[in-house]
Amino acid sequence: MHLQDVIGIRNTRRAFLGKSLTGLGTAALVSLMDPKFLSAAEPQTAADGLINPLHFAPKAKRVIWLCMAGGMSHLESFDHKPKLAAMHDQPMPESYTKGQPIAQLQGKQLKCFAPQHGFKKFGDNGQELCEIFPHLGATSDEICIIRSLKTEAINHDPAHTFMNTGTTISGRAAMGSWLTYGLGAETDSLPGFVVLTSIGRHGQAQPIAARQWHSGFLPSRYQGVEFHGTGDPVLYVGSPPGVDVRQQRDVVSEVNALNGLLNQTEDDPEIATRIAQYELAFRMQSSVPELMHVADEPEHIFDMYGTRGGDGTFAANCLLARRLAERGVRFIQLYHRGWDHHGDIKNKVKGSAGEVDQPAAALIKDLKDRGMLDETLIVFGGEFGRTPMAQGSGRDHHIKGFSMFLAGGGIKGGITHGATDELGYNAVQDVVSVHDVHATMLRLLGIDHLRQTFRYQGRDFRLTDVHGEVVEAIMA
Repeated sequence: MHLQDVIGIRNTRRAFLGKSLTGLGTAALVSLMDPKFLSAAEPQTAADGLINPLHFAPKAKRVIWLCMAGGMSHLESFDHKPKLAAMHDQPMPESYTKGQPIAQLQGKQLKCFAPQHGFKKFGDNGQELCEIFPHLGATSDEICIIRSLKTEAINHDPAHTFMNTGTTISGRAAMGSWLTYGLGAETDSLPGFVVLTSIGRHGQAQPIAARQWHSGFLPSRYQGVEFHGTGDPVLYVGSPPGVDVRQQRDVVSEVNALNGLLNQTEDDPEIATRIAQYELAFRMQSSVPELMHVADEPEHIFDMYGTRGGDGTFAANCLLARRLAERGVRFIQLYHRGWDHHGDIKNKVKGSAGEVDQPAAALIKDLKDRGMLDETLIVFGGEFGRTPMAQGSGRDHHIKGFSMFLAGGGIKGGITHGATDELGYNAVQDVVSVHDVHATMLRLLGIDHLRQTFRYQGRDFRLTDVHGEVVEAIMA
C-alpha cells in the first residue's frame, strides 16, 4: 500500500514528505522516550473519563456482574413462597395470568408448581435463601436481595439485550461501555471492560451474542473484550515466531505514527481508537500472561473457589475476576450459561446452583478479605425469572417478578428489598425495573444517569433511556 493512500488523498506528495521528515522521526523518538505519547487523544486513565469531576462522591470503583444466563428461577433461589407450595398442582388463579405474556404456556392449562427445594434463614438478619445455596447463605450479611425486579423481554436474546443496554433494540451501547466511557479506566495494560463466559452442565445453554458487550454508537475503544477461560485468553496475544518485543514495538510505533498523520487530515475518532488499541494490544502481550498465571495463588484460595483455574469453569472465571479487579479493570462481566430449566427443574436447578454457589460466595469473601469489597459492586442474577406455573417438570420464562442480589460497593448488606405477590407472579412492593438497577449502579460509581448522555442521530441517548430511578433504600 502506498503511504499516500494511508494518509489520505488530500495530502500532496510534497506535503507528506515535508511532514514525514519531522513527523515520523519525531514520533518515533518521542515514543521511545514515552510509549504513551502515541496513544489515543483520550488516554485510557481514570482521570480522563468523560465525567471529570464525577457528579457524586463514588461509593464503588468497579463492577463485577455475574450473569446467570438462561433465566434463573427466583422460586428456587431468593424468593420463598409457602403459599405456592400449598397450592401445588392446583389451577393457577386466572386473576394472575389473564391477558399476561407467557412464553410457551400460552393457551395451556396453568397449574401451580411448588418450589422444588426448601428455604433457610441465614445470617444475623435471617435472610431467606434456598437451601441449595449454602455458601451464598453464609455471605447473606453482605448481600442485598431484590425480590421485586421486572423486565420487558420474555425471550432470552432480547432479554439479555435489555439487561445489558436498557433497550431491546440491538446495536445500542452495553452498560460496561457506558461505564468505561464515563469513568475511563484504572489501567492502561488491560481493557477497561472484560467479559468471561462459562457453560453449565445442568440446563440448556442458550447462545450469548458478542453484541451484548458491544459499544454501539459509543467509540469502539469502549466495547468489551472477551477473555477465554482455556487456551490463549486473547487471540494472538503471543508474539509470532522469530519476532521479539523490540521488533513489535517498532511496528506498533510506525503504524501509530502513520495513523497519527492520517488523523491530522481526517479527524476521525476511530483513528484515535486504532492508535490506542495498538498500544493496548502491545502492553497486553505482557500483562495478560501475568494475569492468567494463577499458580502463584495460595492453596487456600484454590480451596475457597473450588478450582485451580484455567479450566473454563465459572469458578475459574470468578478467581480471574478478582485478579482483573486487582489490576484495575473497571467492568467485569461473567456469563454462566445453563439456567434454562424447562424440565426436571428439581434436579437441574440444584446442579446449576452447585456450579456457582461456592465460587460466587468465594469472590465476595475474597474481596472482603483483601479490603476490596467496599469499592467493588457485585451484581448476581439472570435476564428474567421463571413461572410459578408448571411446564411439565420445569418452569417457563417469566418477566413480571424475579430476583437478583447486589453486594459490596455502597450496598446495604443483610437486607431484602421489595416483594412479589404470594405466588411469586407479580412484583408488587417497591418494584424495581432494569432501568432502576442501571441508574443505581451508575450512582454508586459517582455518575448521574440523567446527565451521562451521548448524542447520536440527532438525539441524546443514555443507558437508562427516558426511565430509571435510583433505589436509595438499598444504598449504604
